[in-house]
Amino acid sequence: MKDNVAVGLLGVGVVGSGVINLIEKHQEKLAHQLGCGVHVKSALVRNLDKQRDTGADMNGTMLTTDPDAVLGDPEIDVVVEVMGGIDEAREVILKAFKAKKHVVTANKDLVALHGGELHEAAERNKCDFYYEASVAGGIPILRGITDGFASDHIEQLMGIVNGTTNYIMTKMNQEGLSYEAALQEAQERGFAEADPASDVEGLDAARKMAILARLAFSTYIDLEDVEVTGIKDIDIVDLQYSDSLGFTMKLIGFANFDGTQVEVNVQPVLISKQHPLADVKNEYNAVYVYGEAIGEAMFYGAGAGSMPTASAVISDVVTVIKNMHRGVTGGQFVEPRFKKRLKSDEQRFGEYYFRVHATDEAGVFSRISSLFNELDISFKQILQNPSEDDDVAEIVVITHRTSLHNMQKALEELKNLEQVKAIKSFYKVEGDADA
Repeated sequence: MKDNVAVGLLGVGVVGSGVINLIEKHQEKLAHQLGCGVHVKSALVRNLDKQRDTGADMNGTMLTTDPDAVLGDPEIDVVVEVMGGIDEAREVILKAFKAKKHVVTANKDLVALHGGELHEAAERNKCDFYYEASVAGGIPILRGITDGFASDHIEQLMGIVNGTTNYIMTKMNQEGLSYEAALQEAQERGFAEADPASDVEGLDAARKMAILARLAFSTYIDLEDVEVTGIKDIDIVDLQYSDSLGFTMKLIGFANFDGTQVEVNVQPVLISKQHPLADVKNEYNAVYVYGEAIGEAMFYGAGAGSMPTASAVISDVVTVIKNMHRGVTGGQFVEPRFKKRLKSDEQRFGEYYFRVHATDEAGVFSRISSLFNELDISFKQILQNPSEDDDVAEIVVITHRTSLHNMQKALEELKNLEQVKAIKSFYKVEGDADA
């Protein structure tokens, strides 16, 4: 057993600074847990002259702009990748495995796109590869799925896995802010990037759901398998109707597995105010797990930030070092059990909300209702109000459970009704308003 384990850090940004800070702050606890010390021996940076306020003493850490100075150091056992990006990060991690170094990363983009390749490279070189921090920041959801549910069959995951969009949606739902105003506030408070596209278009959440589904269902899920709809086009009117009907709107990542086929998507959803996810506000994340044995469980906490994410990184580093001491590194990869089979629209079921503008005249709603009845779709909740146009009525409907195929077919036929002027919105619904 080594008296001191050396860590090589790739990137000293927000998360990297947090890693250095926590390792220094918790030396006594780490030594007690591991029976040895832990220190960051060297760190890869892009600019040696940049002033860094990490909140920690970096005098014992060598800074370098050369990745090989970290990867080629025989004293370094664990490499922590928090540099971000995809191509360069993939290359340095593969090099790290070839150098027989264990890797911990917080890089969700990389894991979502190249996780299979990296796992195989780690196994081939008898190295550990962990990435708890890549999904939901400091929430231990990946370890919970792989270890905590090891003897259970996970049937479904639902989650708020992007803090930026949840902050924006909270402000829109609770304060009536427009999307543009809520986004600006999120940017001013540091919860949204200057270019928020990855977050607000749902891509960030989609990458996290691909990782979650892959681990939960033991099947390869590629990013292109995840259907994605972002929040940019949400109308405040739908949030108002949602509230009056007993729901709130959230950007939800959803994954379901029936034992043979899977579906994974990210989309704005009307979720019952009685559902635990409805109370997850601002920048917080939560993942709701449905297990055959455990029933329902929820993981909740800070989904981003320097310290929560760094905490998850250090947790993985501790696991690696324990594996090193036990001589069991490189054994966590398990080949997916199931061949990927995606559900068709005929096999995907749910309740749905839609809002239409139609001619305000007798018999119109009856025609709409008949059209849906022909496709075996019944209505659960109905609102009808005059619109700003005196000759047009605004009709809001929540359906009973039906297939996505039938629902989409009904909406297509609805467009062809002469009396229907526009289909203004369409969202999935989760839970009962009066549950």
